[in-house]
Amino acid sequence: MNTERQIMNCRTFDELLDVEYGESGTPKRNEFENDAQLFCLATTLKEERLKAGLTQQELAQRIGTKKTYISRLENGKADVQLNTLFRIFEGLGRRVTLTIS
Repeated sequence: MNTERQIMNCRTFDELLDVEYGESGTPKRNEFENDAQLFCLATTLKEERLKAGLTQQELAQRIGTKKTYISRLENGKADVQLNTLFRIFEGLGRRVTLTIS
């Protein structure tokens, strides 16, 4: 069955991901899921910064880093350590909670 037909026969999002990126746990699927999580984090960071009415430069100054680092985070081009993530959201007046499932 060709890929287009397989996609058309998908009933769930997980089935679609299986066709497009392989089953959960495969290298291609893991890469996709990591990229998706990074995109979500980057989008959330940018949205919260804009809600706070801050520029990238202002946020960087608040947390003691450089504007280029904030820009790279918002564009999904940099990894972030957990303690830095907490510091960033603290600088935005927000609180981060961690849920492990």
